[in-house]
Amino acid sequence: MTSPTTVAGAFGGLLAKYRPVIDRIAAGAAERELSRTLPVEQIQWLKESGFTAARVPAHLGGDGAGMPELFGLLVELAAADPNVAQSLRGHFAFVEDRLYAPDGAERDAWLRRFAAGEIVGNAVTEVGGVALSGTATRLAPAPGGGWTITGRKYYATGSLFAEWIDATALDPDGTEVAVLVATGTDAVVVTDDWTGFGQRLTGSGSVVFDRAPVRAGHVQPFTRRFPYQTAFYQLVLDAVLAGIARAAERDLATEVARRTRSYSHANTPLVRQDPQILELAGRVSATAFAAEAAVEKAARVLRTAADARGQDAETVTVARREAELASAQAQLITADAAVDSASRIFDALGASATGTAAALDRHWRNARTVRSHNPVAFKARIIGDALINGSEPPYEWSVGTPQIPSS
Repeated sequence: MTSPTTVAGAFGGLLAKYRPVIDRIAAGAAERELSRTLPVEQIQWLKESGFTAARVPAHLGGDGAGMPELFGLLVELAAADPNVAQSLRGHFAFVEDRLYAPDGAERDAWLRRFAAGEIVGNAVTEVGGVALSGTATRLAPAPGGGWTITGRKYYATGSLFAEWIDATALDPDGTEVAVLVATGTDAVVVTDDWTGFGQRLTGSGSVVFDRAPVRAGHVQPFTRRFPYQTAFYQLVLDAVLAGIARAAERDLATEVARRTRSYSHANTPLVRQDPQILELAGRVSATAFAAEAAVEKAARVLRTAADARGQDAETVTVARREAELASAQAQLITADAAVDSASRIFDALGASATGTAAALDRHWRNARTVRSHNPVAFKARIIGDALINGSEPPYEWSVGTPQIPSS
């Protein structure tokens, strides 16, 4: 088992390596938000720096980062720009899937692609009248071998920046399959039509596949995906929320420290010395601390799930369950932490902080948007049911129109 000291040392080295590119991304985050400039260039910086290959083993060209180190880096990146961190959600999940896959040439080929800078977006969810847990996207045999994929997806986070898209479809037998689709073709159209009021720069819009070519080896039953994938996807969002809480703490401190105007009914002439404002800042700092701690602890639980690769079925099953519950527990902490911290900036600074030029509202909008994924109310119930009744948490979820029997 890796000791906390070893983990801290490994993370420190990785953070030192990636601190320059993270700071460079942070420098333009507010301006990109105001101008709605997609972080295409910033994603490229991360590819070139090796950040996107952090989990790839060192002998294949990556850093060999452990699970806690990866999520620590994602919190740091999210504090710089949560859009960029969330954009890589599908990528790091697919890297994890390849790491968990059986040893072999195909596994190593994918990991080397990541080390070379290629990244993966995702395209799973469909909108409109699709049935709950259903999909209208279809895979069909292609003349001469291989497959084609046809369908429309939404919430396709990161796909706008990616060389590959990790999609779901039904094969001709009606089996749900995971499909890797190359983006370098006219048969794949990715559109930035995400209309949410937050996380507007994540490339979370539409993907249309129009008989897009798929290699035969790039299709697998969805059931073969790495077992803790849902927990992993959720923990990336938890890390994004923790990063937003950290950013709110940072900006609150900066703005309060330089504020010269005050109120007639304040406790001191200088805002930075007002005990009520200092208490508020202290609470925001503690809240951000708690959010990061929750992500770190959950990441250790996911590390156990990753380490169960190749072990007996019972070990894998137990580790999967613990990972799912840990990511849900972290979600309850980070969701409240980010939204609360982002709101309290305005309690400390007053009406002038609401000016659009400061872009301080982006923290609340982004936090509220991320919090709306995978509703917190349902997760709290699931945790409670597991705690009291020993019930199994759901390991996959979807959104769609329920089929309600007529009376």
